[in-house]
Amino acid sequence: MGGVPLRRILLADDEPDILEIARIALSTLGGYEVAVCDSGLGFLGRLPEFKPDLALVDVLMPDLGGVELVQRMRTLPGGDEVPVVFLTGLVLDAELRTLREAGAIDIITKPFDPMTLAARIAGIWDERHGC
Repeated sequence: MGGVPLRRILLADDEPDILEIARIALSTLGGYEVAVCDSGLGFLGRLPEFKPDLALVDVLMPDLGGVELVQRMRTLPGGDEVPVVFLTGLVLDAELRTLREAGAIDIITKPFDPMTLAARIAGIWDERHGC
């Protein structure tokens, strides 16, 4: 059974270092086309034209948190079809449960290992799409 390939990732995080490290890890090690946004509102503006296969979203951003970002994303054309993986430093069970209820297909905790980030994303994608 052939699965749907993961090609394009839209990443939102308000921390410049996280954006750069994740972008390099995903594009260089994973071969993905990665667009980065330093805010939730920037992410929503970029979503329609970039048309990502996957969204990688920080939970805590000053302008628009990850949960609200996903709620708004779901109202945009094509936004309801984009799977979301949250990035977070929050690790309490209740917080993780809230993120899953918000629609996360998975959650990656910070700090993450840049050397394994692309493989982790590939594994999440493959699990969802039967690759």
